[in-house]
Amino acid sequence: MKKKLEFYHCIILIVGILILDQFLKVYIKLNFPLTIYSDQIIFDYNWFKLLFVENKGMAWGASINDFLPFIDERSAKLMLTLFRIVAIGFIFFWLKQSIKNGLKNINSIVLSLILAGAIGNAIDSIFYGYIFTDSYFKVATLSVGNGYESLFHGSVVDMFQFPMFEWTWPDWLPMVGGENYVFFEPVFNIADASISIAIFLIILNYRTFFSKN
Repeated sequence: MKKKLEFYHCIILIVGILILDQFLKVYIKLNFPLTIYSDQIIFDYNWFKLLFVENKGMAWGASINDFLPFIDERSAKLMLTLFRIVAIGFIFFWLKQSIKNGLKNINSIVLSLILAGAIGNAIDSIFYGYIFTDSYFKVATLSVGNGYESLFHGSVVDMFQFPMFEWTWPDWLPMVGGENYVFFEPVFNIADASISIAIFLIILNYRTFFSKN
């Protein structure tokens, strides 16, 4: 019989992911300027690149005001940060109560990965704009209270890219014909990877995760 994961096991997993996530983000923030031109890439191995980009929005760079254009960019950013905080509280409560009620180990791990990813990116959104100066064409410095933005308006630091394949679509294809395509082009961080792994585990174990028990 497998030993059930306790709540403190999940906390250890979450804290471990957060330490790795924040250490790498802060290290890059304090040692490199933003990757704006190709010659500013930190590390380039063709199929793997280490960059420094900042994301003001959600996954894939989407923003709330992309869907609600009547909301200005700053208000949309604030709403996104507040939503992240509420989501963290909800997932934390869900995880704690579910473990108490005998949640299966794989489900505990999934919720822990999602929670770690959400907290990791929320830290950037809440604090980074307030404690770091900007990174445009220069290396940022730690300057609490004199950063590039106010509290709750910071940008998420992303760094990993895996452009494994690149091709040009045939000219005869509608809409995309003749255009260059890169797979996998999005830039992400450890927090994003944590959430993506959780989603992958949900897909693999969907019957377990969505069972009535």
